Amino acid sequence: MENFDIDQLGDTGYTGKNVCVCVLDTGIYPHIDFRDRIIGFQDFVGKHMLPYDDNSHGTHVSGIIGGDGSASGGRIRGIAPECNLVALKILDRYGNGKKRDVLQAFDWVLKNKDVYRIQVVNISIGTTCRGKQDHRQLIEGVERLWDAGLVVVAAAGNQGPRSGSVTAPGSSRKIITVGSSDLLTGRTAISGRGPTSECICKPDLVAPGNRILSCAPGTDFAYGVKSGTSMSTPLVSGAVALLLQKYPTLTNVEIKRCLKESARDLGLPRNLQGSGELNMKQALTNESISAKMIRKL
Repeated sequence: MENFDIDQLGDTGYTGKNVCVCVLDTGIYPHIDFRDRIIGFQDFVGKHMLPYDDNSHGTHVSGIIGGDGSASGGRIRGIAPECNLVALKILDRYGNGKKRDVLQAFDWVLKNKDVYRIQVVNISIGTTCRGKQDHRQLIEGVERLWDAGLVVVAAAGNQGPRSGSVTAPGSSRKIITVGSSDLLTGRTAISGRGPTSECICKPDLVAPGNRILSCAPGTDFAYGVKSGTSMSTPLVSGAVALLLQKYPTLTNVEIKRCLKESARDLGLPRNLQGSGELNMKQALTNESISAKMIRKL
């Protein structure tokens, strides 16, 4: 199967310039495709000062959001190639993490969001949790970010195809939860689906997640292929950055509504596809959003 090409989503004319996306993951390798746009880094695992990624997942996710394609002559690039990136390392080299580190990262974002002008938070991780208390704390944590005005985008997880398989914190009713449009049915039906334990329909929308090509650590010119809802989530986070570049005063609630209204219906149950597949061009020309912005002016 051929790798998914982000260009298939279409050129919107926007680049995410001056919008900051915070990525909670395994870290970030200072790949040439990020240039000088890694403006913040915090390591909750190894306590290192400089950006690094000893797993590759976080670099791949960040490349889908904001890689500019410098190492590939512009051929392999992210959705918002001029956005700024803040990377928080909360997972170790094996992709495992502790609830304590995740919650500390949430607190760090709240304390530093104005310093780095963070507007979007990408969480391409998820857990089924050992107990209800752990689940509740993760949900409460992301909802504190959302209530502070941040646009929080989280993965639905890869625990499908059983119902009720959306992982935390993607199971929050407030945040934007993303599944994989090409991992919903058939032998590769791993995309998490609702309803949640609170009977909330999830995900909110889906985006391609199978065989996504993006940045990899090791050298300035390295790329790699990964699959899963972890790859779908940054496609949506990148789209949010484009929306915020065009409409800087949009609230997180307005952005969520815009993405859902603009999504392409795949004809599948809502607990599989949410409102449908990400449609960036449609979102950027959404009539209700355009009318709202005109009224604000």
